[in-house]
Amino acid sequence: MINRADLLSSLQSLLPHIEQDILAYSAANERLHEHLQQQYQAAVAADRTAEHFVAWREAQITQAAVAWVLTCVFVRFLEDNGLLTEPVLAGPVSNAQGNNTLQQAKERMAAYFNDNPTHEERHYLLDLFQTLQQYPVIAQLLDQRHNPLWQTPVSADGAKRLIDFFQQIDPQTGDIKQDFTDPEWDTRFLGDLYQDLSESVRKRYALLQTPEFVESFILDYTLEPAIETFGLPGLRLIDPTCGSGHFLLTTFERVFERWLKREPGTNTRKLAQRALDVVHGVDINPYAIAVCRFRLLIAAMKAAGSDRVKDAPKFEFHLACGDSLLHGRRHEWEGQGDQQDFLGKHQHVYEVEDEQKLNQILGQRYHVVVGNPPYITVKDKVLNQAYRSKYLTCHRKYSLGVPFTERFFDLTLWPVDNQSAGFMGMITTNSFMKREFGKKLIEVYLPRKNLTHVIDTSGAYIPGHGTPTVILFARNQSSKSDVIRAVLGIRGEPGTPDDAAQGKVWSSIVELLPKAGAENDYISVVDQATEAFAAHPWSLGGGGISELKEFIEAEKARLGSIVSLIGFGAILGEDDAFGVPHEKVGSVSFPLQNRPLVEGDQVRDWALGSVTAVIFPYDHDINLSIDRGQKKYLWPLRTQLWSRKTFGEKTYKEAGRHFAEYHQIPVGRNKVPLSITFAFVATHNHFALDRGGKVFKQTAPVIKLPQCATEADHFAFMGLLNSSTACFWGRQTFFGRGGFSDGKWQERMEWDGTKLKSFPVVSE
Repeated sequence: MINRADLLSSLQSLLPHIEQDILAYSAANERLHEHLQQQYQAAVAADRTAEHFVAWREAQITQAAVAWVLTCVFVRFLEDNGLLTEPVLAGPVSNAQGNNTLQQAKERMAAYFNDNPTHEERHYLLDLFQTLQQYPVIAQLLDQRHNPLWQTPVSADGAKRLIDFFQQIDPQTGDIKQDFTDPEWDTRFLGDLYQDLSESVRKRYALLQTPEFVESFILDYTLEPAIETFGLPGLRLIDPTCGSGHFLLTTFERVFERWLKREPGTNTRKLAQRALDVVHGVDINPYAIAVCRFRLLIAAMKAAGSDRVKDAPKFEFHLACGDSLLHGRRHEWEGQGDQQDFLGKHQHVYEVEDEQKLNQILGQRYHVVVGNPPYITVKDKVLNQAYRSKYLTCHRKYSLGVPFTERFFDLTLWPVDNQSAGFMGMITTNSFMKREFGKKLIEVYLPRKNLTHVIDTSGAYIPGHGTPTVILFARNQSSKSDVIRAVLGIRGEPGTPDDAAQGKVWSSIVELLPKAGAENDYISVVDQATEAFAAHPWSLGGGGISELKEFIEAEKARLGSIVSLIGFGAILGEDDAFGVPHEKVGSVSFPLQNRPLVEGDQVRDWALGSVTAVIFPYDHDINLSIDRGQKKYLWPLRTQLWSRKTFGEKTYKEAGRHFAEYHQIPVGRNKVPLSITFAFVATHNHFALDRGGKVFKQTAPVIKLPQCATEADHFAFMGLLNSSTACFWGRQTFFGRGGFSDGKWQERMEWDGTKLKSFPVVSE
């Protein structure tokens, strides 16, 4: 049986060795090195990346290493479960039939090397993969045009390490260490490998599996009504960010069962292909598509009653590696009916991307669009701009959840003539609800769509989802109702449930969603006016929370109309170079002209503190004024300080800036001594008075009142800003950054200055 935890841990240890092997092999192999250079230059020329070659190559090598590892895993699963005619790589010392399959695999290898004495382990694996590729059902999985293992091989030593790993014996049991036998052919373990095998890939693509109970819930409100609306024949579903394929697998199973009940006499192979024709998937991560394809392959064989790869039908899979935001046809552009192609005649595609498949899959609209898009912001400047130019909802420092929401709708059927609108369902980060980058999505785009359900899932325990989330259900048509069914949060999960699907908050959502007006200790379900969701930010607080927020906001005056400014005090650019802990000031001959550095976590309970002293190379008017002691202290660090980048991407030295300058220090807010500072990220509102002589980091922004304001005025505003009313309003307005323990009250909020300006100020 598969030991999922041990397999993942062992493969995580193996992967870096394979990566290093491929890197060394590619550096020593001139042809391969030139090939990677050419691929990189083509990607840069086509505006697919702004990465440096070294970082780009590292990502390609990781993909190749994962391809080698996963392909071996696929082979092991097939041979251990008797789906191949003979063991080819390894196997249990004694399988269910009492055969020593490991020994049989070793004998096959020995025979191969007897016939090919000049070959090495790499040749054996490649020959093995080529042999398997001849079977129609597995050909697409090992496609030589798009599987990176063919373009970026391991060395002989790397191949031997792979073989040794999969043939390893457990010294305690004497049996094979990694046994892939599973009578149920359960492939969910591949989801664990997809998400956690490579830490660098997980961060690069924000890999995160959708738990089964969440995926099933979303399909209940999208796939099921779509079947009732459109029927089974011709039905199409797509997950544009399919990952390891959880949505697609469950859809396949549900549709196959429907067809089986409807046509019990039809050949199951035919029904399996019908179910496969429903599911479509695209993912930017090549090995996500490999995992998804293999899982669907096993599911289809099981459904069709095929127990050998060589006898299985040639199933057709509608999967492709590519960028759903860039590739394929755009069905709406600045409004319905205006169509554009993302992929022009000469648009770049990577080797792992199948342009024809991408155009085919993304060139049509679907009855159902579901998914769990990545939540990260785009660090690559070229890609960031590419998405921004193609999606009107991209605003400020947007997260990928924003353009993907637009793309999900874009791929959903729009009603034409007698054709009904398609169904869209997604779980995504709720950051767009409160952060400024969500303003266009909420106020410009979503009002044109028929949003049917908005479900606050931030209080539910969803394994792996540290980021607060929301589930959206919609039809791709103009709004047909004056209300939207909303699930509003009252209280978070009181503890970590043994079974996440049975958590109190999640169970409440599933049970109460169909019942408008229902409420318990955790959520309330209401039909809210559509207009309430046409203005940014959204507030999804239940139990009277939204009504109380509206009452508070009835006050006409806003903080932003009274104060002079809210913003950071200074950005040093190299904190460690400018500062030392207070207790070390004397021991390191720190310059006398210094100031305390205030950070957000040092602003608490009406007071502020500081643990660090920093050089302050400015006079009273905030002109650069470096004394002898400061220059002497910073001189050994001048190269480091001169290497800092300006906003124009020049170094300080290239831009003619002094090495001792702060990166930014706004003059106006540093000349006036009196300030109110606050913690940028905290569970509660923490505002404190400062009388001057300090440096405030970005994590401790400052509020400046008009110059005529007295100290008493500052204390009056502090009282208001530290009040429980302000705390309540802030928790409904600011973006949640997640908690550090159980309990809703411990969720950290981002007290950003832009939203703080909209805080209602009482008239008296």
